[in-house]
Amino acid sequence: MPRLTYTVPEAAELLGISRTTAYECVRRGEIPSLTLGRRIVITQAQLEQLLGSLPVQRDSAIADQQS
Repeated sequence: MPRLTYTVPEAAELLGISRTTAYECVRRGEIPSLTLGRRIVITQAQLEQLLGSLPVQRDSAIADQQS
């Protein structure tokens, strides 16, 4: 069975950002989260929705290599 939730540090690793930045984004509401008791979790569905709503940006160096 796939995981349904991730901790903030796990989500940060998946997103390629620092743990501190992830907690700041959660605090500001930029990363949707749930608080279960004293634990903050981010659902897989929320991560997928967040990533799906972001515009795709290609690194110009990668684009140049592929041309």
